[in-house]
Amino acid sequence: MEKNKYLSLAIKVLKEELQPLTSNEIWEKAVTKSYDKELGTTGRTPWASLGAQLYGSQKSSKYFEKVGSRPTKFILKENISKIDKEKIQTAITSQEEEKKVSYKEKDLHQLMAYYASVYMNVYSKTIEHTKSKKSKMAEWAHPDMVGCFFPFELWQKETSELSSELGSLPVKLYSFELKIQLTFSNIREYFFQAVSNSSWSNEGYLVASEIQQDPEFLMELKRLSSSYGIGIIKLDVEDPDNCEILFPAREKNELDWETINKIIDLNPDFQEFIELITSNIKLKNRKIIKDGFDKIKDIDDLIITK
Repeated sequence: MEKNKYLSLAIKVLKEELQPLTSNEIWEKAVTKSYDKELGTTGRTPWASLGAQLYGSQKSSKYFEKVGSRPTKFILKENISKIDKEKIQTAITSQEEEKKVSYKEKDLHQLMAYYASVYMNVYSKTIEHTKSKKSKMAEWAHPDMVGCFFPFELWQKETSELSSELGSLPVKLYSFELKIQLTFSNIREYFFQAVSNSSWSNEGYLVASEIQQDPEFLMELKRLSSSYGIGIIKLDVEDPDNCEILFPAREKNELDWETINKIIDLNPDFQEFIELITSNIKLKNRKIIKDGFDKIKDIDDLIITK
């Protein structure tokens, strides 16, 4: 059975490593040793399947002992006496270290602009924090990127004209807070930053290229998303077309006009963003004027080597 293959893989790795490891670390060790090829699986996320078996399988508790939390690590019960007690104590108190990557947060903006344009039909704009007025009010006031969906771009001319005459020509505004990594050590700070600076929009998203994949973390991420309505987008720096919305944002029907007005006063990029939206609505044209929004690069220019 498939689940026995995953548990056998974990047993094989932990027998050799003699130290507590997270489900992600077990998978990484297995790949390094080419043990993953023994699974013969064609699934897209075998590391997630491994984690699910370690956390949820009844057989798992027969072989493994859980150590610590956030993230939980695993050791073989038969190896407890062989493992240095200091390593076990370190596993209980330590938090997962952030991975070192070769790119910066600003490199993610063009990737997010591509995904927003191609897969969400959203015109995006980067908001430069350095242009904001120096004020205590400016902290967490606006996100890294904003976006607008113009539904009338996809409508028939008659539908757009009727909507305009009725005074109900709609748009949807988006907020995107970009980070390189999401882990247990930073998720609350980053999440509530996204909550704070997206209050003005219809939909707010927390976006990252490196997201901790163990089931315990993903459950916490899902809980926060469900509780506060903030969506989660996973960017794939090596395959831009593989970016995806892990958890959708909860749409708000009303915009927060007071906050929008405050951000316009704080930042000229946001002011220009609002002006671009207004200009396109006034034109009553299905063809959106793109000048001023972030330019969309060719996919080959977006790929980042880790």
